[in-house]
Amino acid sequence: MDEGTLVMTDVVADRDALVDQLSRVVQSALLDPLAALLSRQEVDDRLSARMREEVDRWADDLLGEDQHAARSTAVRLVFALYPGAGPFDPPASWWRTPFGQAVARTVGHPTALAVSYPVAAAMLGLGRREVHDLALRGVLDRHPDGGITTASVRAVLNRQPRRSS
Repeated sequence: MDEGTLVMTDVVADRDALVDQLSRVVQSALLDPLAALLSRQEVDDRLSARMREEVDRWADDLLGEDQHAARSTAVRLVFALYPGAGPFDPPASWWRTPFGQAVARTVGHPTALAVSYPVAAAMLGLGRREVHDLALRGVLDRHPDGGITTASVRAVLNRQPRRSS
């Protein structure tokens, strides 16, 4: 298998994993609550197929070349699928998921200009010590109020080739 085939395989695997995660989150965050209010059959008949189509489109947007579409889709999905009274603050492990990586690559963090060193490490798939080293070398930018800028995390992620989750 040549390098081009490996890259394509990684992109397909990334997309499949992203579709799978988004499908599960949409089901639990949106469709299951609707089924409790309506009926499971009505939700399945009217919405499930439509949501599958949308999930495919969202994955294409998130992984596509159109950065405006990717950012817009990422932000809309985060706020629709993870509503809350406070700022978006997922566990560090979320950033290593296919959707977490797509969000990190497109918007960095949807509600923060800077993140803590542990969150930056999770977003980058590195240890905290490595993040400190990258900050010392100027690869990652420190925020004046503390932490690492999400813009610099996003920039580092977008310099790396995508890899399978």
